[in-house]
Amino acid sequence: MAVDYSTLKKGGFMRQKQKNHFSLRLSVVGGQVSASQLTAITKVAEKYGRGYIHLTSRQGIEIPFIRLEDIDEVKEALAEGGASPGVCGPRVRTITACQGSAVCPNGCIETEELAQELNRRYFGKELPHKFKFGITGCQNNCLKAEENDLGIKGGVRVSWVQEKCISCGVCAKVCREKAIRIEDGNIEIDRGKCNYCGRCAFSCPTDAYETAPGYLLSFGGLFGNKISKGVTVLPFVEDQDTLFRICDAALEFFKENAVPGERFKFTIDRVGQEKLDETIWNAFEGN
Repeated sequence: MAVDYSTLKKGGFMRQKQKNHFSLRLSVVGGQVSASQLTAITKVAEKYGRGYIHLTSRQGIEIPFIRLEDIDEVKEALAEGGASPGVCGPRVRTITACQGSAVCPNGCIETEELAQELNRRYFGKELPHKFKFGITGCQNNCLKAEENDLGIKGGVRVSWVQEKCISCGVCAKVCREKAIRIEDGNIEIDRGKCNYCGRCAFSCPTDAYETAPGYLLSFGGLFGNKISKGVTVLPFVEDQDTLFRICDAALEFFKENAVPGERFKFTIDRVGQEKLDETIWNAFEGN
């Protein structure tokens, strides 16, 4: 019987050099894997693989040396622990994310919930080529947002609360962008220099800054045979409804304009950055 390798690849089973063996890519969202999932993965690797797993560069887990005849049993064994195969090929791939504000003291946004929602909306969506989302919680950029087709970087918009301020100067000292100036006891923020890192607010001993979380987006990042840094098109995005409109618009732009086998970056280059900008700005403004 002929083997449908295309369907197997779509379901996360990638052909190995060894005949009738596959490296199984698992579904991992935002880098989070539960203990029960790990237990199931371990059992599968020991029983059906060669007793080890491979950690990919995008927070993925792969189990090499799965035999063709064991694929159905492997799926069942993984499902018992709440684990499942991922996807490969021309579609939305694994959503990567750092731990964000739930764990990291530098985190500006809650990344895990956002990764789960992006996964629910887009994971496995059929496209002309693969498409990668990456979420990083702050300007430290641990997840290298600009390497992704659509990068999401967390930030906070700060507002000075004069009556709480004791003019200690800590905020100005910690601001790496030199966006804060203190004059006659007043704080002045140069919005043109501010990168929304939130260090001023996080360092303030009297909570003299109000913060509003949001997103800094980049488009067309690529890190493979060709390397390209994603381009920032928009100002600070302040709410998730707007964020998801923009994500919808970017994916639709790619689907409508790309040719098969063409990455998002090259579609933008061929069609024109100005056309993408128009699409993204329309989504940003709710048009």
